[in-house]
Order: sequence, then C-alpha cells, then structure tokens
Amino acid sequence: MRNYVYRYLIFILGLFINSFGIVLITKSNLGTSPISGSPFVYSLYFTHLSFGMTTFIMNMIFVVLQVLLLRKDFHPIQYLQIAANFVFSAFIDISMFILAPLDPATIPARAASLLAGCLVLAAGISTEISPEVLVVPGEGIVRAISMVTHVEFGRVKVWVDTVLMIFAAISSYIFFGGLNGLGVGTITSAVLVGRFVRLLDSRLPLSNLARQLVRSGS
Repeated sequence: MRNYVYRYLIFILGLFINSFGIVLITKSNLGTSPISGSPFVYSLYFTHLSFGMTTFIMNMIFVVLQVLLLRKDFHPIQYLQIAANFVFSAFIDISMFILAPLDPATIPARAASLLAGCLVLAAGISTEISPEVLVVPGEGIVRAISMVTHVEFGRVKVWVDTVLMIFAAISSYIFFGGLNGLGVGTITSAVLVGRFVRLLDSRLPLSNLARQLVRSGS
C-alpha cells in the first residue's frame, strides 16, 4: 500500500511540474504547447472559462474517445484518468495564478521563458511516467489510436499533435481572424520537449530516482 501511495504521489508531482512548464511556455507570449493550443485559444475566446477548465473539457473528450475506440480493452482502472485530469486542470489554473506577474516584454526574455518552460515540461513528463501508474488523457488517446491502428506510438503522437495544432489554428482564425495564443513557441515546444525528455533521462534518469523513492517507501 505504501508503495502505491509513493507512486501516485510521484505521478501527481509530475502533473504539477507539467502544468508549470505549460504555463511558462504560454507566458512567453510566443505560443503554447501543441496539446494545450486548443484549450488556450478557447479560454481566450470564452473568457468565463479558465485555461484549466478548457483543458479539463478537452481531456474529458479524450477519455470518451478512448472508451469508444478501445471498448472492452479500456480497463476500469483507466477511469482514474478523470481524477488525474481534474488534478492536472486545477494545477494549470494554480500555475497561472503563481506566474501571473510574469510578463516578458523583450524577445530574449520571451525566449528564456519558452526554453525554461520546455525544460520544466520535459522534467514533468519524465517524473509523471516514471511510477508507471497512469497515463494522462492526452497520452491515453495516443495510446488508444496506436492500439487500434497498430501504428507506432511515437508516430501517432506526431499525428495527434499536428491535428491539434491545426484545429487550434482554425479555431483561432474563426474567433480572432488570426493566430492568437499560437506561434513559433508552439512549434518550438513540439520540437524541443521530446529531446529534453531524452536528455534528462540519459543525464538525470528521473525514472530511476522515482523507483528508488518508491522502494524506500515500501
């Protein structure tokens, strides 16, 4: 039992780090991460909805799609994604509150916020997956499509991110007549985050550290 508690605590810590990284990228004013593009655009248009709320709605759609795609292969334990979605979405709004004073005005400051956000997001992803307990809905839908189509997870991930970026761009043009909340930072984060994850895992293996913490608590 203590082992599972430690594993889920590490998973939740990863969710918070993820949210902080996403908000850092968003606050760069160069665009948000690919998977957060649509929620952010919709939060800008529907101002009564926070970034966290629109993130929650999108992730719930991902959960429903997983159920429809996998059917009997969607195991009941995966309904915990809903709880993870609630926590993660709350962390998004908490991170937005914490980083509210951050408003980089110069290009170097914006670039620094973007790069820092990519690095923090990569650290969050490495921490989140290390306990091997759950996947968040954004990764869950990629896994579901991969299982149904028998296409490699990494390739499906690129497809999904591309579709989400296109959908966010179309939504932005419909709502604002141009790109709002998206930009070079969206493409940059799509390129850099995965590379930062691999770099962290090779130089600072967070997965091994997490396993050591789990073993120490068991």
